[in-house]
This record gives sequence, structure tokens and C-alpha cells, in this order.
Amino acid sequence: MIYELRIYHAFPGKLPALNARFSNHTLKLWERFGIRQVGFWTTVIGESNNDLYYILEWENLTEREQKWNAFATHPDWLAIRSETEKDGPLTTHITNLILTPTAYSKMR
Repeated sequence: MIYELRIYHAFPGKLPALNARFSNHTLKLWERFGIRQVGFWTTVIGESNNDLYYILEWENLTEREQKWNAFATHPDWLAIRSETEKDGPLTTHITNLILTPTAYSKMR
């Protein structure tokens, strides 16, 4: 099992719209594609309260590539993204890390 940590660095004031897009649209699409989320987090104390963190769980990189590419190019997602960004992008940039648990990790 591998995990993907994604950090969305939202423009100031855009984090509520980003959260709404995930809760109202993105998660439903992910279910259709079999994309499994571990959880979502926002920052209470830290560098920026404009960041959204989430982790996805994958069997391997092949599964990630197939499912993520199918989702990212699907017309439903492209329409949702276009509609939710009609007043401009929600994020300044995205940080993406692929992680593997250590031998002593609870998540193995």
C-alpha cells in the first residue's frame, strides 16, 4: 500500500470554495472511479490556514496512474472544475508526495 499526500495551497479567501468543491462534487466522482481517501485536514496552528491537506490510499503506482488519469480527464470533472473556477483558480499551487509506510508505522 502507498499513500499520496496532496496539499492544496488556496488563494486567500478561497479555502471555503475548495472545501465545498470536494464535499459537494469531487468525493462523489472519486467513488465512481474507486479513489479511496484516508482523510482531509486543515491547519489550526501552523504556517498557513489557507492549506487543505488530504491523503489518498493506493495499492500501487499503477492503480494510482490509471484511476487518477481517468478521473482527471473525465468530462464531468472538467465541467465541475471549470464551473467552480469561473471566478479564477482556487489554488496557488499543489504539493504532491507519494509516501510508503515505514516498517514500524501503524498504517502498513
